[in-house]
Amino acid sequence: MTDLDTLLAAAWETVEAAVRLLHASGPGQVFAKADRDMVSELDLSIERQVRQHLQQLTPGIGFLGEEEGQHGPTDNSWVLDPIDGTANFLRNLPLCGVSLALVRDNRPVLGIIALPFLNSTYWAADGLGAWRNQVRITSAATATLNQAIVAIGDYAFGSDAAARNPPMHSLHHALAAKVQRVRMLGSAAADLAWAADGTLDASITIGNNPWDVAAGAVIARQAGAEVLDIDGTAHHLYSAATIAVTPGIRAELLETIQRALPQSSPAGRAPRKATC
Repeated sequence: MTDLDTLLAAAWETVEAAVRLLHASGPGQVFAKADRDMVSELDLSIERQVRQHLQQLTPGIGFLGEEEGQHGPTDNSWVLDPIDGTANFLRNLPLCGVSLALVRDNRPVLGIIALPFLNSTYWAADGLGAWRNQVRITSAATATLNQAIVAIGDYAFGSDAAARNPPMHSLHHALAAKVQRVRMLGSAAADLAWAADGTLDASITIGNNPWDVAAGAVIARQAGAEVLDIDGTAHHLYSAATIAVTPGIRAELLETIQRALPQSSPAGRAPRKATC
């Protein structure tokens, strides 16, 4: 048994407890984090419970949560989104859940995504493959972009949304002309899980908050998808974007993205450190 087997068991125990809390509790009070961005009392309760549980089970490993930031080491750290898709959750849309990853040296090596309102839990670890519940999963075999269903992340919100959204409009326009369908589902974790099991052919998140994408990145990678930055290099915690794509459409999809977002070429952008 490797240390990842042991840590996977700890992660499973922790996520199962978080899901029980998600099922048992309403959102409670909802607070504004920024313009059109919110956090619920339940987000905070789940994050605190998960952090305390993991600190007891794995005391030498750090913890990064979306709501309350980093605790302990950063080079070997759990990364949590307590409710990925909070906006969906608050409107009783079932596409939301708990996303927990272990990140080592800026690379996710273990991940669990629980989508409890869909009765699905996805998990993976380096060398152990990718799974949905008890079934091993693989990414799609789609070979042409015009047969692909592609999910893209939400439009920007907050004070800089007006500056950040025009490139997203360009990307939507470019994809609409090339792919079979574009979807905007409101949960980066679910997008990546579905890119892993072949429900989607690609997931594009223009941004790289680690709590949103770390678990999904390792699950998609272990399922055979390519997980890339916007310039085609391998994804890591400081990438500018998170793209999971079935190998057969990698070249076509990256060309479409880069034509729509020319500033994404290696010469046209500076590396972006993921915010914590």
